[in-house]
Amino acid sequence: MSGKVVNHINEALKDLEDGMTLLVGGFGLCGIPEYAIEAIRQKGTKNLTVVSNNCGVDDFGLGRLLDNKQIAKMVSSYVGENKIFEKQLINGDLDVELTPQGTLAEKLRAGGAGIPAFYTQTGVGTQVAEGKETREFNGKTYLLEEAITGDFGILKAQKADTFGNLIFNQTARNFNPLCAVAAKTTIVEVEEIVPVGEIDPDHVHLPGVYIDYIFLGKQYEKRIEKRTIKEG
Repeated sequence: MSGKVVNHINEALKDLEDGMTLLVGGFGLCGIPEYAIEAIRQKGTKNLTVVSNNCGVDDFGLGRLLDNKQIAKMVSSYVGENKIFEKQLINGDLDVELTPQGTLAEKLRAGGAGIPAFYTQTGVGTQVAEGKETREFNGKTYLLEEAITGDFGILKAQKADTFGNLIFNQTARNFNPLCAVAAKTTIVEVEEIVPVGEIDPDHVHLPGVYIDYIFLGKQYEKRIEKRTIKEG
């Protein structure tokens, strides 16, 4: 086993401190780092700025940290499935920065690429543009958006080799690679670990150079956020 593989998720989170910025992979409840989220809840780290597509649901995913009042600021594109989120926002207990989904993805990608900011048409003429610089290109107005980086990135993959080369399960890839590249320290939890060389290089979704810690999760709940059933 490589030195990146840890026996307990807490080993990877030992340097996480109050007030840090956390980049969290997942989309809804798909591809979320269940073990890392629960470990952070038990660790009790406070005043976190969390960047993630959404904030889970009331009793699962990032909703668990929200319920424990560990999140001070949330940067998200969608927050509609969490009543605790709504309550804390209305009460002024939670600072929220709503960001268009594509813009959020590009802010993370830019952060990982070392690009400090970029221009986009998304959000021009809306509340998203308030207080931000605009500029015209070819007769069209664009909005300047700053990149996002974080202290820790926590993500979930299906398979890793011991160097950290990753394979994600279809749409569970979502925001996970973006959170990895934009973080100073990246932790991935996986369902399977194999020796280096077992993953075909052409099948690697994210190179292991971005990964600092690998944790093998033994069982995942993989809860469905919204179950839709069609009658036959």
